[in-house]
Amino acid sequence: MTAVTVAPPSPNLALNQLVDRRRAEGASLVHLAFGEARLPVLPQLAAQLAAGASRSAYGPVAGAESVRRAVAGYFTRRRLPTEPDRVMVAPGSKPLLMALQLVVPGDLLLPRPAWNSYAPQARYAGKKVFGVPVPAECGGVPAPDALRETLHRARAAGADPRLLVLTLPDNPTGTVAPPALIRDLCALARAEDLLIVSDEIYRDLVHDPAATPYLSPAEVAPERTVVTSGLSKTLGLGGWRIGVARFPSGDTGALLRDATLAAASEIWSTLAGPMQQVAEYAYAEPPEITARMRASARLHGAVARAVHRTAVEAGAVCRPPTGGFYVYPDFAPLRDRLAARGVTDSASLAARLLDDAGIVVLAGHLLGDAPQALRFKAATSLLYGDERQQHEALHAADPTRLPHIATELTRIAEGFARLTGAA
Repeated sequence: MTAVTVAPPSPNLALNQLVDRRRAEGASLVHLAFGEARLPVLPQLAAQLAAGASRSAYGPVAGAESVRRAVAGYFTRRRLPTEPDRVMVAPGSKPLLMALQLVVPGDLLLPRPAWNSYAPQARYAGKKVFGVPVPAECGGVPAPDALRETLHRARAAGADPRLLVLTLPDNPTGTVAPPALIRDLCALARAEDLLIVSDEIYRDLVHDPAATPYLSPAEVAPERTVVTSGLSKTLGLGGWRIGVARFPSGDTGALLRDATLAAASEIWSTLAGPMQQVAEYAYAEPPEITARMRASARLHGAVARAVHRTAVEAGAVCRPPTGGFYVYPDFAPLRDRLAARGVTDSASLAARLLDDAGIVVLAGHLLGDAPQALRFKAATSLLYGDERQQHEALHAADPTRLPHIATELTRIAEGFARLTGAA
């Protein structure tokens, strides 16, 4: 029998299952290891799901024209003029990202750290992965000089990097790359003939749009940028699996779209009809949808900033979060003190937090970061409580003062103090 190579499961999903199992056994854990937007489902979305129950036919692989028209309108309102034939929908953005890895030739250039599924997907597609450090002020994009150096070194060694994945806003650092940096990277992509995949699933969760300008690579290099997104983060519909992609115009975009559609036809066939009904309604952005997105962005920002303050007060350095619901603290300033407690790398850091404080985080090395670094990702969106408490948090003037959230924040502060020996 042919030998089978078994890769480990996605670490964030594995940790989420670990938490569920440990809690079922009676453990009290603070869960910061899974990037799920834990929010109540809008009643209007549930009504659309029920209304779409009769849509049981397969339909077009790209999605019905009506849903593609709604998605095109969504992008157009974000300074990305789009026609419906440049859009496709899928059961989540993750399958779309995998399909692009399969159909785009060449190897992958990736920010380091980055969301933990990009690199495994590329390896499943037979690609080599080249991680590039992110700038000091933000994540989600590689530092341009380091990217150029990595690209040339990879080519000199016989590799063929052709694909650059960016995350805007970023998972795992919770930051938004400034427009000047995006322009520099797009100029480099043009000069080196790279295709950009811009994962913009957190775009509508910029905490303060007036203070944090957002520029999509598709605005700067529209001829070579594919944008992916979905409804899992902005509307808390992760389990409903609704993803979208926007392809460039022109011959290159048409080839990419056709190749991705061909892969989709062999993998998932089409997005389920009831979910297309939901997507058509949500991407048309009626008032209740835009109000929910604004409220959730405000909630995510308030709680992420609170966790950021706690990490900094404990002695870590950490980029201030400006989008999404993540913080990415670095405990390097406390390396000597932590080493005396047996913490010498990201794996032992995460293990110590779990064992001593019941705090579950995603260690940095699982995101492509240097294993010896003392960094981890903390997803703050699981601190909002049960469905009733989530409603309360969405409408609170200061959600961090709600008792159930304040209690979790106190546990995190106490856990960080115990980790560093300050308690």
